[in-house]
Amino acid sequence: MNILGIESSCDDTAASVLTEAGVLSNVIASQSIHIQFGGVVPELASRAHHQTISQTVEQALVEAQLAIHDIDVIAVTQGPGLMGSLLVGLSFAKGLSLAHQIPIVGVNHMDAHIFANTIEHTLDYPLIALTVSGGHTQLTKLNSSNELNIIGQTRDDAAGEAFDKIGKLLGLDYPAGPKMDLLSREGNPLFHAFPKGLINQGLDFSFSGLKTSVLYYLQDHDDAFIADHFNDICASVSHAITEVLVAKLEHAMQMYSIPRAVLAGGVSANSMLRAKITIMAEKNGFIIHQPALAYCTDNAAMIAATARVMLQNEPSIGIAQRLREGWEIHPYASQPG
Repeated sequence: MNILGIESSCDDTAASVLTEAGVLSNVIASQSIHIQFGGVVPELASRAHHQTISQTVEQALVEAQLAIHDIDVIAVTQGPGLMGSLLVGLSFAKGLSLAHQIPIVGVNHMDAHIFANTIEHTLDYPLIALTVSGGHTQLTKLNSSNELNIIGQTRDDAAGEAFDKIGKLLGLDYPAGPKMDLLSREGNPLFHAFPKGLINQGLDFSFSGLKTSVLYYLQDHDDAFIADHFNDICASVSHAITEVLVAKLEHAMQMYSIPRAVLAGGVSANSMLRAKITIMAEKNGFIIHQPALAYCTDNAAMIAATARVMLQNEPSIGIAQRLREGWEIHPYASQPG
């Protein structure tokens, strides 16, 4: 089965072709226009998607050395995300579907981050997923590939959002998370003990207190001090955030007696987090899969991979029937509980 994936939930226009041979293409057109505003402007994002989606899909097909008539299924993000951005991808996918009589399936963006791990790994259930991105930070328990229950989530800022907002306080351009990661590698993570919100309290997350603490810390020190210890401050902030993430994942795996987990989301590319997750897994004898860096941030390969999982869950139903309701929220979409 050849699956064309389309992703447009935020500020990355992406298209990918997934076949039995693997990912043949994974094209991402990032939007630089938001840098000057320090964050994503929804209206500008949807306009940029409209300008780039056609050539992005075409490039994915060219790199895969396939034509549109070789595609068996179109998979497209149907949410969550920015409404205008989502509509561009959905409308384009629906147009392709109608024009070329190709079945279509809508994919839950958060589920897709988790199932990005299926591109390179075989997942055994049950398992725990830690999904960390700019918009979400949550723990999900997967009893199977079609039974997902959220067991913990942020009460305020997401981890990626905290990285970006704190980076902005430090004067870094948006998105600041990757830049802080690079600077942290040259700093001392124990330079300053920033607060680790709710680290020993259940499975929910909170990072707003950390953001406020950094603001007060910067106000209490002059520019020369901050410049001299810039990398140390970045490393200390990264340490505070990643310590909470790792502790919560470890607690969830122990609480549910599940020795298997996956890391997911854009912040799963963070080098400090990945290193700490590896150490924690080795200490406990856990199996924790981490996606390749290419599949951490928003991409269309994860959308296609999730559609493949959804289709495999219903092998006895004809493809036309099982994809006919693709525009509705799929029953496999993550639900709280």
